[in-house]
Amino acid sequence: MLSALLNVLLPVMLVAGLGALLSSRFPIDQTTVSRITLYLLSPALVLDTILKTPIQVGEAAQLGAAFLLTSLLCLALGWLCGAGRPEHEQRSLSASVGIWNSGNMGLPIALFTFGQAGFERATVLFLASFIGMYVFGPAVYSLGRPGSGLLEAVRGMGRLPALWVAVLAVLLRALHVTLPEGLTRGVSLLAQATLPMVLLALGLQLGAGGWPRPTPRLWLATAARLVGGPLIALGVGQALHLSPLNVQVLVLSASMPTAVNALLIAREYGADTETVAGVATLTTLGSVLTVAVVVTLLGKVG
Repeated sequence: MLSALLNVLLPVMLVAGLGALLSSRFPIDQTTVSRITLYLLSPALVLDTILKTPIQVGEAAQLGAAFLLTSLLCLALGWLCGAGRPEHEQRSLSASVGIWNSGNMGLPIALFTFGQAGFERATVLFLASFIGMYVFGPAVYSLGRPGSGLLEAVRGMGRLPALWVAVLAVLLRALHVTLPEGLTRGVSLLAQATLPMVLLALGLQLGAGGWPRPTPRLWLATAARLVGGPLIALGVGQALHLSPLNVQVLVLSASMPTAVNALLIAREYGADTETVAGVATLTTLGSVLTVAVVVTLLGKVG
């Protein structure tokens, strides 16, 4: 399993490392890179995934609800990690713990661990993560800020097109509408560019800002993400009486490192990108060990 994790992690670090090298040598407009991903590539990935993935509605709804509840509790845990710190840092710590990488790491590891059945369920969680990310992310950075009430936070969520595209894709699936082949191919091309661009964004941040200097709060948030996350997921799965396989897939998903998309949203909302990038880097490196432990423990209880 450790070898499989390295096969997943090495490409992640390679792409991010190249981004860091590029940013350290040339001035890169990171805001533009982030907006290309948020407003174009990510919506294409949502549309492509929903249209192509077979989903059983009842089980998908139950899994999605469990994922969103787990996310909310992880956001609260991250908020506690930032207690006593400046508000901008506390918000970023909350997002760093509550938004994790259920896509380019969570999906292949679920496939390695649980086979096709686990992969299909992990795909449902991946879709739920997109919805949660573009709802909870803007809310974390907007709600309660001076001059930003509930209406402003809702507007912030609505301006990210991934949510609207998800609604459109679900409607297309429900109505059995088939898009023209040329259109779906174009969407797929954009979707395939999403994950590399997201990883490049992390590398660009590290290259411009330097290697993160671990602080006690970064280490605390890292532990909350990699240890607290799966423990919360286990409690949620059991409380909602999910099937054993669904609980296992949920726990595995919640053990993943901080999603780089959390960094993109932080940049879009003018938040503390240095803190988010630091937690994303530490959790990605630490997940080599912690995810291996989680997989081993899940194998014993499965």
